[in-house]
Amino acid sequence: MIFSIYKRGQGKYTRLITGFIAATIVILGCLRLYVKLEAAEFGVDQQTTLLIATLVPASVFVLLSLLIVWIVNKPSIADFMIAAEGEMKKVSWSSRKEITASTIIVICVVILMATLLWGVDLTFRTFFMWLIGY
Repeated sequence: MIFSIYKRGQGKYTRLITGFIAATIVILGCLRLYVKLEAAEFGVDQQTTLLIATLVPASVFVLLSLLIVWIVNKPSIADFMIAAEGEMKKVSWSSRKEITASTIIVICVVILMATLLWGVDLTFRTFFMWLIGY
């Protein structure tokens, strides 16, 4: 069967999240298409315009949803997602304390660098204004 689940149970969360994100993008695109088609004038009555504005995005949604299911279960892509999920399970994640300390250090360094760059900019601006004579 063309839409059967390839290696069921392996890489489940990676494939689910990928599918949901792709479906969200498709839904937002179809909503945008609906708004554009609803505002368009096709030279027909209002009911036919509403029918076109509804059926075209719905058809696009169904076709792209089937494409997403097919892509997520395509063997080469599914194997990549299974391997990626397996590697993510091997990662040694930092503790909350380490992340907090690293974040504070990064924020302090960014503030320090911004202050230094502001000082250098002010110095150069003052020097060149003095040099030009403004």
